[in-house]
Amino acid sequence: MRIVIDRIENDRAVVELPDGQTMQLPATLFPHAAEGDVYTIEKDHPETEERRRRIENKMSKLFWDERGEVSH
Repeated sequence: MRIVIDRIENDRAVVELPDGQTMQLPATLFPHAAEGDVYTIEKDHPETEERRRRIENKMSKLFWDERGEVSH
């Protein structure tokens, strides 16, 4: 998704979305941004999958014992 910096107002960046709508986001997300700057937002598939694996591993350790039964 591409967004365009419409303007910076105090600590907020007003960005234009692909459908023309605008929304405010913290300006700190866009260091040194200026009006008209274009940013691309995309999902990081490998990092997402790695995080899911880590969370599933932690949940498994918390709630399941070595026999595959729910821990009490």
